[in-house]
Amino acid sequence: MELRALRYFVEVVRQQSFTAAAELMFVTQPTISKMVKSLEDEIGSPLLLRDGRQMVLTDAGRIVYQRGQDVLAAHAQLQAELKDLGTLGRGQLTIGIPPMGGSLFTPAIAAFRQRYPKVELKLFEQGSRAIEAALIAGELELGGVLQPVNPEIFDVLPLTHELLWLVARRGSRWDSAQAVSLADLAGESFVFYGESLALNDVVLNACAKAGFTPAIVGRSGHWDFMAALVLAGVGVALLPAPYCRRLDVTRFTCLPVTDPQIPWDMAVGWRRNGYLSNAARAWLDVARETLPGVAGSDFMQIHGLDPTGSIAGS
Repeated sequence: MELRALRYFVEVVRQQSFTAAAELMFVTQPTISKMVKSLEDEIGSPLLLRDGRQMVLTDAGRIVYQRGQDVLAAHAQLQAELKDLGTLGRGQLTIGIPPMGGSLFTPAIAAFRQRYPKVELKLFEQGSRAIEAALIAGELELGGVLQPVNPEIFDVLPLTHELLWLVARRGSRWDSAQAVSLADLAGESFVFYGESLALNDVVLNACAKAGFTPAIVGRSGHWDFMAALVLAGVGVALLPAPYCRRLDVTRFTCLPVTDPQIPWDMAVGWRRNGYLSNAARAWLDVARETLPGVAGSDFMQIHGLDPTGSIAGS
């Protein structure tokens, strides 16, 4: 069984799309289709069936997908261990960086670069769900994840414990409020997170608990662009409190959201019992020194936030 065909098949299942898998793997869609077909021919059974716009795994497909991830992870670990026979004088390390929260990693990246200048740091910039999948598959050793994650699969180094706040344009009905119940936002238009981001599901679930389905008028994985859409009058957004602190208080109203509160708990994650190279272990040591995982009032004071929940100076 060719590893490349197995890798393409696993990615098709993850993405639920031959086209999306081809884009991620930097090959053409016909190449993906041909390799998956060759895998089916070798096994002697269909692996995928079409059901409208969805792909459904056959019984054989489920087995190949589940065991295929183990095979790919083992192969990636073998390669990592062989590459790691040397020292930290040279080498490379790829770290998963989520678009929402990437700035949290900057101090550790800068410190690591200064301490180990000959180790090349590569950044895998995807949402935390894609990062989790890459960690499980052994394609990454370390990556930013949104907690909670499965403790049977991942170990984590916590980075933040924060909440999502409402971001609205100045002049809205929220200007004089001190906080806002999530249910009170039911009639608003929302600038939302991309569907591939874990925060998308977190906020959707919170809205469902509050008794409504949000009216989504735009999506992005970048907090600054979401804020720009809010300023343009497209809708309101829910952003992590530290990013709200960066917004111009003369142009934005930012309020803590209650009933329910929506947590934003970022962490560095790695596969439990998985292989960590010398470079990965060294990066974690640097991260523990530079990213202490401060939370609550300590984090708010460091970033100039009012511990009562509002933005200082707003």
